[in-house]
Amino acid sequence: MKFGAIMQACRERAGLTQEEMAAQLDRTQACISKYENDRKIPDIATMLEWAEITGQREVVVAYFYGMDGLNIIKKIFIREDERRDTRNTQIAH
Repeated sequence: MKFGAIMQACRERAGLTQEEMAAQLDRTQACISKYENDRKIPDIATMLEWAEITGQREVVVAYFYGMDGLNIIKKIFIREDERRDTRNTQIAH
């Protein structure tokens, strides 16, 4: 799996559109689309900023340490589901 799909999953999980991400990174929406479709490779500073904005810092680390992209995406979704379950439990009490 290429990094673009991971970047897209992080952005979507953060609830951001391509336009919103572009504004935060001072890029165009077309640039964000190219990153996510692996038509343009972001520099390390952009990757790190993307991770900060989306709250997915560990994703970049996992990717650079060779973790499989599908496993990274699964962890993103599992972690968010766990957070939601925790919030719902806290609200119920």
